[in-house]
Amino acid sequence: MTLTREELKRLALSRLIGVVLFAIGAGIVVISREGVRAAQVRLTQAQGERRQNAERLARIAEEEREVSQKMDVYKQLKALNILGEEQRLEWADAINRIRVQRELLDVRYRVERQKLLTSAPGKPANVDFFSSTMRVDLQLLHEEDLLRFLADLRASGNAYYAVKKCSLNRTGQAVGGIVMTPRLSASCEIDLITVVDRAAKR
Repeated sequence: MTLTREELKRLALSRLIGVVLFAIGAGIVVISREGVRAAQVRLTQAQGERRQNAERLARIAEEEREVSQKMDVYKQLKALNILGEEQRLEWADAINRIRVQRELLDVRYRVERQKLLTSAPGKPANVDFFSSTMRVDLQLLHEEDLLRFLADLRASGNAYYAVKKCSLNRTGQAVGGIVMTPRLSASCEIDLITVVDRAAKR
């Protein structure tokens, strides 16, 4: 079968169109593959950024929780009036007030020099814990007077009162007559603890 020139032209045109369409199809496949690869890269990057953001948010939430806990501790210390420099005048006023209110027969005390207990690292500065040992001698009618004195002292604030030791002895004096005679003598060592935030002093 012989093809005419016109038919050959049509056949060549069809082949050319077929080649062009094949090339276009191959180009589309290549472009699609590159698009998929680029999309996968973007997806991996987005997942990495999302993971980093989630980790950052978790760190921020943890830091907020720690700050909240530290604020609670700070508020408790603030409520106890133990933040800042020691307040010896307030301590003396508290002891005299307790002595009068409780009608204690005799209360004598002396406070030793302040000493550094420990220094806790903090930002932007350290927090220092100081202690001043107070030695108290009391003349008492009853054992409960000592417990009330210590409870009143702790409730007075201006320091954290940590009782190291107390000794209680009978005086051997007989009870009787118009004048109240102490039946017991007590001697206590009490640490008065204060906290100084160096950052707050700046």
